[in-house]
Amino acid sequence: MIFSVHVLGAPYSSQSALSALRFCEASISAGHAIKRVFFSGDGVLIGTGLANPPQDELDLYNAWRNLARDSGIELVVCISACLRRGILNQPEANRYEKPAHNLAEEFVLSGLGQLVEAGLESDRLVTFGD
Repeated sequence: MIFSVHVLGAPYSSQSALSALRFCEASISAGHAIKRVFFSGDGVLIGTGLANPPQDELDLYNAWRNLARDSGIELVVCISACLRRGILNQPEANRYEKPAHNLAEEFVLSGLGQLVEAGLESDRLVTFGD
């Protein structure tokens, strides 16, 4: 089965990012495929390359990046939600004349069309968050 995943909740202030991560890991272990993970709303905060959680907590940021590197899953963050929350890749930082960018390299900045496409090309689209 091919799944796509939609994450809406912010890391550490909701269970969305952790539950979605565990779902992806379990799906891959069971032999299923993950087409794409799309983060929108506060879920895009998982894409920052600057967060550094305490050492005694699970580092959700690195866990998602490791999943993408190890499995090849595409991690997409919604561009409009990112711009509202100060998450920028290098081209957007240049476009808006910002001094730096902070989107981790494992994430792709794109629009809602990626979510629609993922839903059409998957057997199931699973949403985590409100």
